[in-house]
Amino acid sequence: MSMEISREILPSLIAFARKNSPFYGDLYRALPETIHAIEQLPVLSQQAFWEANRLEDGQLLTGAMHDGIVLKSGGTTGNPKFSVFSRTDWNVFVTAFSRGLALGGLQDGDRVANLFYVGELYGSFLFTHKALEECPKRVMQLPIAGATTPDDVYRFITEFKATVLAGVPTTMMSLVDHIDKVGGDPAASTVRLILFAGEAMYPDQRARLEACFPGVEIRSIGYASTDAGLLGFADLSCGPNEFRCYDDDALFEIIDEETGSPIVAPGIEGLAVVTALRRHLMPILRYPVGDRARWVDAHGTAHRKFLLRGRSDESARVGPVTLYPEDVRSVLASFPACQGACDFQLLTIHRDGKDGLILRIGNRNADRALSAQIIAAIYEHRPMYGQLLAQGKILPIDIEWVDATALEINPRSGKLKRVIDRRFA
Repeated sequence: MSMEISREILPSLIAFARKNSPFYGDLYRALPETIHAIEQLPVLSQQAFWEANRLEDGQLLTGAMHDGIVLKSGGTTGNPKFSVFSRTDWNVFVTAFSRGLALGGLQDGDRVANLFYVGELYGSFLFTHKALEECPKRVMQLPIAGATTPDDVYRFITEFKATVLAGVPTTMMSLVDHIDKVGGDPAASTVRLILFAGEAMYPDQRARLEACFPGVEIRSIGYASTDAGLLGFADLSCGPNEFRCYDDDALFEIIDEETGSPIVAPGIEGLAVVTALRRHLMPILRYPVGDRARWVDAHGTAHRKFLLRGRSDESARVGPVTLYPEDVRSVLASFPACQGACDFQLLTIHRDGKDGLILRIGNRNADRALSAQIIAAIYEHRPMYGQLLAQGKILPIDIEWVDATALEINPRSGKLKRVIDRRFA
């Protein structure tokens, strides 16, 4: 981001958060009164952040929830995570995203089928709808939604001659499966652009989409999340998993997980961390996004380009489902055989065009009959996983019982790798 924007916004934003948010006031209590550089702030603990964000006696927000929008941000029914945007914060967020969206291949007159999910506090459909409304490109929206049956989705995009599909890859693949089943005519397709988000798009999925929609261009709709906000936009120069920084609205950092220092040189992988420069009700200051990334462009480049390299230890992403290690830990703790010294790690995989999860448990002497019970408990804890599994959109959870010494650790620190992303290997 530009140094001018940083010098102008950052000190006042930090002062505002310290004064009005009990969480930030306590976190920054020992810091100098005036902060001039982002490196003076600690990287947030996700666990502490979410523990402070409670509906009753919450310590994170800087004011009352009296306008705007509340969105679900992951977690289980027993440990919900929600993000709050004031009306002003929401409008700033969506408007900035819409400017990046306009650079990703949309054209005036496009008919965009919105296949993201809506309801139960999920934000992707509403966010995309509003971003398309604010987009500098003048488009016609088809608000179909992800829960619509593939048969109806296909009918709508055919009847209204949709030129753009927007949704998560799992939805796109269900649509392709349906078109293959009914024998759709690829030559009759009007779809020229697919915009995806919420999960990665893999080469095997791209190949199937390109066969179904000849000549289609497949691009990310942009990089953002309900909790972290703006992260990156994908212009026409960006390849798969590449994005550019929102210089005026967010400070995107890549951090060395061992030293905690920002990485500035290209090609070195680290943890993605973001500061939302224009969000005030629920401040986001050096928040770990949950992804790994590395810089592509040289330091100092405007709207610097970066490449995503999979999930970090913050959470496991399986298709559009997010699983947090602490949620899995609470499930395992309910089984006596998994209490005490029983440790684990989550491995995300991609096979046969679908994402999946392997839960590796370090307890070689455990009763293997527990596997089915543990898996059922995780599905109960995270209903969306079971729903998508029933729809054939993701792979079932598998459990590997291993000796504790077989669990992978960081070779530099000796710490257990809680989440391992095998999809980009």
